[in-house]
Amino acid sequence: MTNIIKLLPESVANQIAAGEVIQRPASAVKELLENALDAGADTIQLIIKDAGKTLIQVLDNGSGMSAIDVRMSFERHATSKINSADDLFAIRTMGFRGEALASIAAIAQVEVRTKPHDEELGTLLKIEGSKVIGQEAIAANPGSNIAVKNLFFNVPARRNFLKSNAAETRHIIEEFIRVSLINPEIGFSMTHNDKVVFKLNPESLKKRIVDLFGNIYNERLLTVEQKTDEVNISGFIGKAEFAKKTRGEQYFFVNGRFIKHAYLHHAVANAYHELIPTDAHPSYFIHIEVDPEEIDINIHPTKTEVNFRNARFIYAVLHAAVKQSIGKYNFTPTLDFDVEPSIEASLNTPPKENIPIPGIQVNPDFNPFREERKTDIPYQKPDKREGDDQWENLFQSSPKMPVTSDFPEVLKSNTEALDLEESSHVGSFFQVHGKYILTNVASGLMMIDQVKAKQRIFYEQYLSLLEGMQNPSQQQLFPEEVHFSPGDAEIIRTLKKELEKIGFIIEALGSNSFVINGIPGDLNDDSVTATLEYIIEQHKQESGDLAVNKNIILARSMAGKLSGFENKKMTQQEMSATFDQLFASTVPETAPDGSKILTIVPLADIDDLIKAKK
Repeated sequence: MTNIIKLLPESVANQIAAGEVIQRPASAVKELLENALDAGADTIQLIIKDAGKTLIQVLDNGSGMSAIDVRMSFERHATSKINSADDLFAIRTMGFRGEALASIAAIAQVEVRTKPHDEELGTLLKIEGSKVIGQEAIAANPGSNIAVKNLFFNVPARRNFLKSNAAETRHIIEEFIRVSLINPEIGFSMTHNDKVVFKLNPESLKKRIVDLFGNIYNERLLTVEQKTDEVNISGFIGKAEFAKKTRGEQYFFVNGRFIKHAYLHHAVANAYHELIPTDAHPSYFIHIEVDPEEIDINIHPTKTEVNFRNARFIYAVLHAAVKQSIGKYNFTPTLDFDVEPSIEASLNTPPKENIPIPGIQVNPDFNPFREERKTDIPYQKPDKREGDDQWENLFQSSPKMPVTSDFPEVLKSNTEALDLEESSHVGSFFQVHGKYILTNVASGLMMIDQVKAKQRIFYEQYLSLLEGMQNPSQQQLFPEEVHFSPGDAEIIRTLKKELEKIGFIIEALGSNSFVINGIPGDLNDDSVTATLEYIIEQHKQESGDLAVNKNIILARSMAGKLSGFENKKMTQQEMSATFDQLFASTVPETAPDGSKILTIVPLADIDDLIKAKK
């Protein structure tokens, strides 16, 4: 029998490892920034070009590496952090596996210039696809300068799966924020295509948050602090009234390392219960310090997931800390009425004379048990309210109204497919609990979910606008300024052309702020920010699907945001218009999310319900 199992070549093994550790340019940025932190740098520069596809360069003033160390750093599982398995449970540094540089070198062209502070000459090392091209002594500044060029140059299939430059830049910005946010004592800078994106000086945590996310966060943050024998919790949370429709600004750090933890997220979100809407998300920037022996960070290649030995205890402490902060600092605003200056002055000035006690007049003949019959008040019929005619129509036969010649052709074909009763469905609609529209069909009773019907109508309207002409915009009398996190602002810039097609007129104002000069005609003035946040959140959730394009995501987002017709009373004209628009659409039976819009209850089933015995 021929032997079939063999060792992989080193270059192939490195490429496989790179697939786990380096998934996109942002992954390489994360590893290089963390290496600079482990080197003890207090100034770190990040330079990228073409969203990291052409160049990722990190310069630091850390300890630097000797000629032997720089060569060893690109070997797999070469690390200065651990010597035995026990060291895995006492790690406080960022990198420790020794896979990052080896993985990057396997799929890119790498140049390293490095010099220790106590040596006169540095080292230049060039590696391409795990193969050392050259190494020589050079004059260099203390610290390290690592340039990663042409990422995935030898793995074209991986490079083809990268997203657009805007999407990849957004991921890089997010990694930069995660690293710089928890290290406010270190100066960071980021440059993209020769344009400065961030310039951060050493500062406090709150000032770092403000520098990254905008000055508006000066008034939005509440301090969180709780110390116990097992865990210390510190940081900031956002005030309840500033909760957003997007999840962007939510950061957990454990021993200085960014993590994702759904269980701890629930602890924070649950503390805001009944304070924010169910679809809103609070902001938080929370650092958890715990004994390294109490956590396991070696469960994921990117080390963003951890296991806690006593997760329930940390949950309880975190929940209590956030709850306490909300109760302590988040005061309910007081009513602010206009007060006459004379009254306000008198409240602050002691009275010059005695104030008389107010008198009370009573009726001595009043008897609460005496019955008085008032027969001289004539009965008045209450005014007729809007919608009462629905009840009258219920007990009256609807007139037979034939379908007119201008009835849309698409509607005719759809009604035939659904077996509608043309002579009775026009002008005879009935609404149930502000949720469903009922009308006659030949085989029974049609029930339409009015919210999902509106979603289908809006979805197709906006999809046609995105694929054709521009939607008329509603000019804002007072332009509204909106502010987003750096990652969310990048999404708005990416969707700017599409947003303008559906009626938004957006002008950039600074790095992460925009001025809204016009909005779609269907949108209310007071829901602009919430709508844009909803669009951003939907884009985050669905943009990872290669089968969905930006137009579909945006049309679906607008349809979901504008279709809030639940519990809305509708007139006969409104129900008729909704019916006509629904059956003029391409798929009247299905909502944009795939759920059913309508159903038909057969007449036989209605008969059975009426005749059923108790």
